Amino acid sequence: MNVLWILAHPEPRSLNGHLAAEGRRALGAEGHQVEVSDLYAMGWNPVVDAADYAHHAAERFQVAAAAKRAYESGGLSADIRAEQEKIIRADTVVVQFPLWWFGMPAILKGWFDRVWHQGFAYGLRGPNGEWIGYGDGFLAGKRAMTVTTLGGPAWSYGERGIHGAVDELLFPLQHGILFYAGAEVLPPVLIPGADRFTPEEGQAAAKELRGRLLAIPTTEPIAYRRQNGGDYDRNLVLRPDVAPGRTGLGAHVA
Repeated sequence: MNVLWILAHPEPRSLNGHLAAEGRRALGAEGHQVEVSDLYAMGWNPVVDAADYAHHAAERFQVAAAAKRAYESGGLSADIRAEQEKIIRADTVVVQFPLWWFGMPAILKGWFDRVWHQGFAYGLRGPNGEWIGYGDGFLAGKRAMTVTTLGGPAWSYGERGIHGAVDELLFPLQHGILFYAGAEVLPPVLIPGADRFTPEEGQAAAKELRGRLLAIPTTEPIAYRRQNGGDYDRNLVLRPDVAPGRTGLGAHVA
């Protein structure tokens, strides 16, 4: 595999830092190639700015349109181009982060905001001219997996846990970003209770992560419903005969 490992944690001596190092070491030992975007170490700028897209300050800044023009004309900022080239080289994307306030850290959200722009990650058409997304897109043929540490205990993120089901907390990233772009999204690696880990628990988590990483080629992806797979009508609403009576995020998983 050619793996792009995106890490969003400010402390290399943290549990996240330890897991990232162990995971990359395990992949390398099996002959896989790993390229890393350590966002804090890179000093990644998470803020969308007109300068990213060589946009003239005198004109109204319409972000999506400006990004598309810059991508097509070669006017993107160098840091965005570099990240896109990493994505193109990869056949597998690992996104690692701690769950902060029920979502990804701002620096990681800013990475997607700037790199995942129109013309590159969305707003694309298929061979028949149809708009593509949710199962089709620029990540088609690639696999993606999140590695997420959670502060609370596992049961508090269950179906009836007070924090909410973790599959729903990760839905915007896994379904709305990765699957939308065409990736086969694998079940996440979840590390609950991370704030109270002992060294022994850290070793156990690293072992679990190593196993999941080496199983990436054969792991069954999450069965999200494809946009153009027949489950949705022309308005991209589930047809009445698909998952009848079901609503909410879970209805979009077959």
